[in-house]
Amino acid sequence: MAGHVHRRSFVVIFAVALVAIGGVIDTAMGVLVLLSRYQVPADDVLLVSLLGAGTILFGLLSLAVASGIARGSRLSRLLVTAYVIVEVPLHVITIVTTDPWDWTSNIELVLYLALLLVLWIPPGSHHFTSRTPAPDPLAP
Repeated sequence: MAGHVHRRSFVVIFAVALVAIGGVIDTAMGVLVLLSRYQVPADDVLLVSLLGAGTILFGLLSLAVASGIARGSRLSRLLVTAYVIVEVPLHVITIVTTDPWDWTSNIELVLYLALLLVLWIPPGSHHFTSRTPAPDPLAP
């Protein structure tokens, strides 16, 4: 269909927003960690610098993955799924071993599980089904 515009469902927009917000937060936290290297002992500067740079890069990767989810990239969906599979047990361990009133870990855990559901259960999963690709503008 020549003039058909594919509209994203609300749940896909929700998933993109969650991943993008996480990417922005990770990037900002990485900058703060990188700047904190001026407050640590000289022996720890390299480690803090690497942690900050890694956090920034991970945040930027999250933003790229959010863009891929918006476009219906199956690879982006798999990357987010792998990330959530790693994060959920870590949050459960954090909740079990720390203060029971750690509400931020509880909220993050719920958001990660919601994100996973949105990506794999309809109507969100329909966004990642095979569609006819857009015509290549450079093709003869």
